Amino acid sequence: MAALSAAPGCSVRESSSPPDFPFAFAACRSYLLLMPMEPLPDLAPLSLADIARLHAERRLPPVEQWNPAHCGHSDMRIARDGTWFHQGSPIGREAMVRLFSTILRRESDGSHVLVTPVEKLTIDVEDAPFLAVEVKSEGEGRDRKLAFRLNTGDIVAAGPDNALTIRQGEDGPHPYLHVRGGLEALVARSVYYELVNLALDDATDPVGLWSDGAFFPLGDPA
Repeated sequence: MAALSAAPGCSVRESSSPPDFPFAFAACRSYLLLMPMEPLPDLAPLSLADIARLHAERRLPPVEQWNPAHCGHSDMRIARDGTWFHQGSPIGREAMVRLFSTILRRESDGSHVLVTPVEKLTIDVEDAPFLAVEVKSEGEGRDRKLAFRLNTGDIVAAGPDNALTIRQGEDGPHPYLHVRGGLEALVARSVYYELVNLALDDATDPVGLWSDGAFFPLGDPA
């Protein structure tokens, strides 16, 4: 494996880190591993009030405040199905994926980077960096509230600050959920059809759903 050449201000180097710990972040390994990872939530037994509390208690690194030197590419990418890869191989440790997702940032040019206080590395994202894999709904019509669980365990409540957006592709509608700081989650197809069924029961025109006081058209599911 070829060593990375560090840019000025960067400390990228090979290390004795475990094989599935991307070596480009070796200098920050101790910092990253000290970040706590809560157990993955199960939405089924939770009320929306419980979900709101969990969301409020979630503490993420202040990546928007960090402006270290750009140190090149991380040799990492996120596939459309949400799988993370390092040097072409899937990252097998779920906890590691969750850890790196907390230091993900979207730049003003639309690119994605992994950021720590001392370095910043580019990461390729094929579609969206997150995948919404589960939804919980409470209420009906204008009183409905929707909460989504992402593949990384994050919980996002749809509303004015976390919009659902539909973009039309050659293979049909592609639904996205705003997560934070311009980062989005692709809504899994099964979850999208669940949303459409809820919307058809509400019989809105156009077809869509309310969540936390905001209305989100769902497009043509055909």
